[in-house]
Amino acid sequence: MSPMRILIVEDDPEAGSYLVRAFKEAGHVADLANDGLDGYAMASEGDYDVLIIDRMLPRMDGLSLIGGLRQQKVSTPVLILSALGQVDDRVKGLRAGGDDYLAKPYAFSELLARVEVLMRRNGHSLSEPVAYRVADLELDRLAHKLTRKGREIVLQPREFRLLEYLMQNAGKVVTRTMLLENVWDYHFDPQTNVIDVHVSRLRAKIDKGHEVPLLHTIRGAGYMIRDSLR
Repeated sequence: MSPMRILIVEDDPEAGSYLVRAFKEAGHVADLANDGLDGYAMASEGDYDVLIIDRMLPRMDGLSLIGGLRQQKVSTPVLILSALGQVDDRVKGLRAGGDDYLAKPYAFSELLARVEVLMRRNGHSLSEPVAYRVADLELDRLAHKLTRKGREIVLQPREFRLLEYLMQNAGKVVTRTMLLENVWDYHFDPQTNVIDVHVSRLRAKIDKGHEVPLLHTIRGAGYMIRDSLR
């Protein structure tokens, strides 16, 4: 099974640490936010496959967090994890934009199964490779790590997702529309140069100082990752 990137928004330190450890032991990547505002920022800027959000959070409650993300067109699947487990509570959570609702206490095996179901519903394959490699550039999805010639390159979350998508389609032209839909989750043209800016930053990080460039602009078409020597 391919590793998932999961954001857990939970203000109880013990519960949050337990979930992070449990998901990592299951082979996934898990980050933790301790309050609603931090969770909102991380979910907005980071690239996650699933969000697990507690309802009762400091600084911004869980339902407000989810509603704000949906208003910003963030469509990442959300599983609400809460001690509020009555029917009315679950209905409110789902209507706020949640995709699933699990009441505390819970068994981790059930939580993991529900997260996997959300991934399948969202059209993600759970059998994607753990790592991608193009020439001497290697991206490790599980460790969230990028290296070229063995030297680690630090990327921002959006840059990582951009490069991951390009490497998934190595040797193929990736259009601006494809990037907007799959990296930014936009289904419209925002009429900004956001793609050009991120591609420029990414190119500077992965190609600068190397004899062979890997990230290419295909004029009038889009972008491509390929080994220029092939």
